[in-house]
Amino acid sequence: MDFFDAVVIGSGFGGSVTASRLAEAGMRVCVLERGKAYPPGEFPRGPHATAANFWAPDHGLYGMFDVWSFSDLDAVVCSGLGGGSLIYANVLLRKPRSWFPQDDSCAANGEYWPISYDELVPHYERVETAMGVQIYPTEHEPYRSTPKTAAMREAAHALGLEWQRPPLAVTFGNPGEKPVPGVPIVDGEKNVHEVPRYTCRLVGECDIGCNFGSKNTLDLTYLSTAEQQGAELRTGCEVRSFERTVDGFTISYLARKLDRPEGARGSPERHVVGAHRLILAAGALGTPYLLLRNRSAFPGISPTLGTHFSGNGDFLGFVFKARDGHGGSGAPRLMDPSFGPVITSAMRMPDLLDGGTGRGFFIEDAGYPDFLNWLVEENVLTMSNRVLRFLLHRGWSHLTRSPQSGVGRELSGALSKGMLTATSLPLLGMGRDVPNGKMRLRDGYLDLHWDTAASAAYFDRMNRTMRELSGTLGGRYAPDPLSYLNRLITVHPLGGAPMGRNREEGVVNSYGEVYGCEGLSIADGSIMPGPVGSNPSLTIAALADRAADHIIDDS
Repeated sequence: MDFFDAVVIGSGFGGSVTASRLAEAGMRVCVLERGKAYPPGEFPRGPHATAANFWAPDHGLYGMFDVWSFSDLDAVVCSGLGGGSLIYANVLLRKPRSWFPQDDSCAANGEYWPISYDELVPHYERVETAMGVQIYPTEHEPYRSTPKTAAMREAAHALGLEWQRPPLAVTFGNPGEKPVPGVPIVDGEKNVHEVPRYTCRLVGECDIGCNFGSKNTLDLTYLSTAEQQGAELRTGCEVRSFERTVDGFTISYLARKLDRPEGARGSPERHVVGAHRLILAAGALGTPYLLLRNRSAFPGISPTLGTHFSGNGDFLGFVFKARDGHGGSGAPRLMDPSFGPVITSAMRMPDLLDGGTGRGFFIEDAGYPDFLNWLVEENVLTMSNRVLRFLLHRGWSHLTRSPQSGVGRELSGALSKGMLTATSLPLLGMGRDVPNGKMRLRDGYLDLHWDTAASAAYFDRMNRTMRELSGTLGGRYAPDPLSYLNRLITVHPLGGAPMGRNREEGVVNSYGEVYGCEGLSIADGSIMPGPVGSNPSLTIAALADRAADHIIDDS
């Protein structure tokens, strides 16, 4: 049996940062990732490959997207080397200073943060440097002419909200050079895939995997550093159980060959490794699930296990058919959501904690790949009608021997003008919902109950603000259709193994150490005692960086 100083389960923002920092400190580290590696150029795009790009190993599917469905909510997470960084929208916003509630009244309401903003500042800075953050460079063309960025700035001004271009883990230009789309990235060190990378080509494909390597994902940053420092990165390894031993921990996992043909299940092999330290970083769904499944091996774990779940206030809205002029009376306003990275800007609604009213939130622009425009505009029914008209016109011209030889106008008419998608824009909302969700096992599966009624005022305010935003752009507004069914979808699940000042308040302390279980730590979004409010990736990584310092100092 291989034995390590530390085994890290999961390779997302918490796991990658921890593995890299511990390996740099000279520790022998092993990372167990259930998914496979995705070098730039290997993210699916066609319908056939995309249909197989979901995680359902019992059915022979080993793709990136892992969709969990519960009674009140659906959640989308990622399976792959680099975790959620493969499919997130690159935003590395800090949790606002005032959004760290730290008084007993907050604890009584179920959300107390045993760590402050100031304690995280050096770790925020370290992660921002390692992830190579850049601001969307609107001072240069072609970035200056990004319609959705200008529209969001205008809307924020009209609503009296703070607006910014957030730090993005995207390379738009090489250091000291003017940003230019699609030029080779100058990288002094090899990445784990040993493939070239290129600056952002502004194609809105961040959320389905960047095939150009423009995203500074965790496999291209922290995990590359970890491997260079001697860490073992094992993919296709799904952990099922772990327990205490005299020397530390034994970890049992299933090793799968992920390069099998689609639908070929095969028989995974069971392996066991040992470690002095075990760091759980399987995410806010994976880590609580593992702990609940293995609870009998840790009888002293806090009774708060499975509590404080939050969707980080995720909410989706849409602006349709924007127009210029007062009240949308002018010409169609082009939003061109597929141009640029997925997110370029954000506006913030103040919270009661920082002088506002109610629970605060962010609203960000959302882009998507151009092929979705074609899917919406050029669907079979609408395009077939236009093509039929074109063929009838050409047939009539043939019968009448028309001398007109130029058919560009007719061909153009056979295609949609694309104005529906060109004048529309998805809106991403996230913020401080109420973290009252509870997880448990039911028939061996993870079950989640989240009472959305407690957050109704928050979501009503978010919905109302998005409607007002749409109005400032002369557009029509539509919320996520699932909201009409009282269902929500989150891409930022948090909680389940919350931080607390003691075992009665949380599963872990502010360093992610599990109360009553020496050597066992958690480094992912499950340790959040409440919503981050902003995009949570940076805060998860900063907490992991701080926890790694503590482990290194304690070794």
